[in-house]
Amino acid sequence: MVTLSVLDLAPVPFGGTPGDALRRARDLVRHVEQWGYQRYWMAEHHNMIGIASAATSVALAYVADGTSTIRIGAGGIMLPNHAPLVIAEQFGTLESLYPGRIDLGVGRAPGTDQRTLRALRRDPSGADRFPQDVLELQALFAPVQPGQMIRAVPGAGLQVPIWILGSSLFGAQLGAALGLPYAFASHFAPDALMQALHAYRSGFRPSAQLAKPYAMVGVNIVLADTDAEARRLFTSMQQSFTGIFRNARGLLPPPIDDIESFWSPSEKAQVMNMLGCSFVGSPATVKADLARFVAQTGADELMVVAAIHDQAARLHSYELLAALGPDLASHH
Repeated sequence: MVTLSVLDLAPVPFGGTPGDALRRARDLVRHVEQWGYQRYWMAEHHNMIGIASAATSVALAYVADGTSTIRIGAGGIMLPNHAPLVIAEQFGTLESLYPGRIDLGVGRAPGTDQRTLRALRRDPSGADRFPQDVLELQALFAPVQPGQMIRAVPGAGLQVPIWILGSSLFGAQLGAALGLPYAFASHFAPDALMQALHAYRSGFRPSAQLAKPYAMVGVNIVLADTDAEARRLFTSMQQSFTGIFRNARGLLPPPIDDIESFWSPSEKAQVMNMLGCSFVGSPATVKADLARFVAQTGADELMVVAAIHDQAARLHSYELLAALGPDLASHH
């Protein structure tokens, strides 16, 4: 069966605060750990009022502290925003506190706008150094070499697993060349999914970390007891994504009864293209489509986003999916 994991953007619900979002995150991770999910990741975003996980490693320490077995990680850290040494120290600290449970997914996009990039005191050309930065991170997590002058403390020798994240062929080719696991952001950028998976698998070179390719695929899954209720819950995400095209990113809105009156036909087309890898309905409705998607992509793991406004409904969606898990065979 395909492995199931959770990507939580720590959405700040309309009427709530970032503190509420982080407490909801900790509540969610404790539940999905019990339901058998493999890992729980949070992502770095800056200057977005609807996302509470900007200080990603701090947020991860808080959620990890509420759990005991599930893997905890970043999906991802936007490496151009940071010196690799700082990230090695942060994730070395997490690995020291929660040994054998920490993942570090890294991306090459800044995850923010140019003005915010300047506020982070980073050089906009940082993305061009991404491959070198990944190699530097790997070296910092490796055992200390004779004469090595700079080490990550903690971090050195801890071998924190690094994942390459991407939504284009660049990450797929880099992940393949370095022999690292690869996660594709099809939950919001599905267009190059099949091409990227092919590039990754066909170019893969085994490494000390990974003997054969391992691909994780991002999906939005909103499940409820009825199709109508799931579709209604999904309108929160649909409204949120419409806000991107209106240049009005905000808090995660409550669901509405009639999404068609909310957006224009062109907004609908753009949003539903971005949300192309979404599965919404009752478990019985979604099961066949989801199994087909797993078979088509050959995904080793699904990284599941469920940006649902109501916490109880969000938990219920992940619980329903966990029960479906055994029916979602993968290619192994």
